[in-house]
Amino acid sequence: MGEKVVAGGFDLSDRQRYRRKLQQCLAGLGRLLAEKRFDRPRNLMGLEIELNLAGGDGMPRMMNGEVLSRIASPDFQTELGMFNLEVNIVPHRLEGHVLDQLAEELRTGLGYADRKAGEAGAGIVMIGILPTLAQQDLVTANLSAVDRYTLLNDQIVAARGEDFALDISGVEDLHCTSSSIAPEAACTSVQLHLQVTPSRFADVWNAAQSVAALQVAVGANSPFLFGKELWRESRPPLFQQATDTRPPELQAQGVRPRTWFGERWVTSAYDLFEENLRYFPALLPICDDEDPLRVLDDGGVPRLQELVLHNGTVYRWNRPVYGVVDGMPHLRVENRVLPAGPTVTDVIANTAFYYGLVRALAEDARPVWSRMPFETAHENFAAACRHGIDAEVRWPRSGRGGGLVTVPVVDLVRDELLPLAEAGLDAWNIEPADRDRYLGVIEERCRQRANGASWQVRTYHRALGAGLGREAALAATTRRYMELMREGEPVHTWPVGFPGPGRA
Repeated sequence: MGEKVVAGGFDLSDRQRYRRKLQQCLAGLGRLLAEKRFDRPRNLMGLEIELNLAGGDGMPRMMNGEVLSRIASPDFQTELGMFNLEVNIVPHRLEGHVLDQLAEELRTGLGYADRKAGEAGAGIVMIGILPTLAQQDLVTANLSAVDRYTLLNDQIVAARGEDFALDISGVEDLHCTSSSIAPEAACTSVQLHLQVTPSRFADVWNAAQSVAALQVAVGANSPFLFGKELWRESRPPLFQQATDTRPPELQAQGVRPRTWFGERWVTSAYDLFEENLRYFPALLPICDDEDPLRVLDDGGVPRLQELVLHNGTVYRWNRPVYGVVDGMPHLRVENRVLPAGPTVTDVIANTAFYYGLVRALAEDARPVWSRMPFETAHENFAAACRHGIDAEVRWPRSGRGGGLVTVPVVDLVRDELLPLAEAGLDAWNIEPADRDRYLGVIEERCRQRANGASWQVRTYHRALGAGLGREAALAATTRRYMELMREGEPVHTWPVGFPGPGRA
């Protein structure tokens, strides 16, 4: 498969063959599900964080190749933009002191990477969108020098057939175009994986979709793009528009975007893989030599490479994942909602909130998705992206009355969802002291109505008020963010503004 990626060219027969292989893979997945061939539950979770590189002046540094060579660790990899890296934490069992273990591993790994980046004149920044990124930074020339990124860009550009329109109306309005998918690189996220059995997959995915809005609201950390103050979490609209293969005419026809919230609750993992085949044409029609049905007939486990590759080019906020480890197939829910940062403590707090809440909701006798239309979950997600921790959402009313009620996110989280997350973490057998420490961070954010996005906005406006121009204020905000991020205290404790005289 790698040879075709390097070659970078496809002919007409490639897409037809790939479509046939996808159908074979889907049939193979159906057989695996029917035969109950999947790995036993092991309560495994995984964590990935996308990162930015910035200099001491707060400006982006296009040097991930040099920084990665200095880090020299397989835990760190390239990402789409030359100012991006990604760190991957090995899977852990969800139990005991795992939250503190994750925090310690992240502090150690990120601290080492930051020191190595410093040798090259850069620093590691965990943030949803780097505030100092300019439009001229996000161009094809600044994509990482990796064949798969070049090929993906070429295929998405060819499918769209014209420039990408970035059109986000928030506190301020952004209207511009891009000739490549490079603006996608501005979006840096935390990705949370949870291995589940097929019988539990639908409940876990539906629960994750239900709470996506709440995750975004309490964890928002991306209020700026190209010098404009937009939504409190501007990644989702940016990501959708930067990967949108639909020209306006197809959008008007209701063709689905490849960055997609979805449109219904599901009953099986098969539903999502089947939708991905039915709705989205191949971007990378690279065929493997494996015959998945013959492998199954011979008693083996197919890799389903075409299905896996195609699935990776449909950007659901909660993505189904198929994999094979030690000869056993498994399924994961990959949660892609959260922005990176601001600190390791904040990342682990967001992680604890997600895993606890999803566990509790997935096991609820009256699941929230049975009492809330899917469209409401989608509307909640949009409201949370736009307004962050100040958002209001529609949520099923407690008690027998039923129906939906409009409620501020901070009240819903503190009064109803944090107790559920606590119960969920107890069900995972998380150490109570760790549970209370990290869920307490979420509670304090809600009490103070403070998160990464609110801190950035307040600090930026403080800088403007002190007489700095827009670009200087964004740079000063970014530098201060980097200082406080390295100190490591959670963002709700961060002072707004700048220390010392003359440092507005």
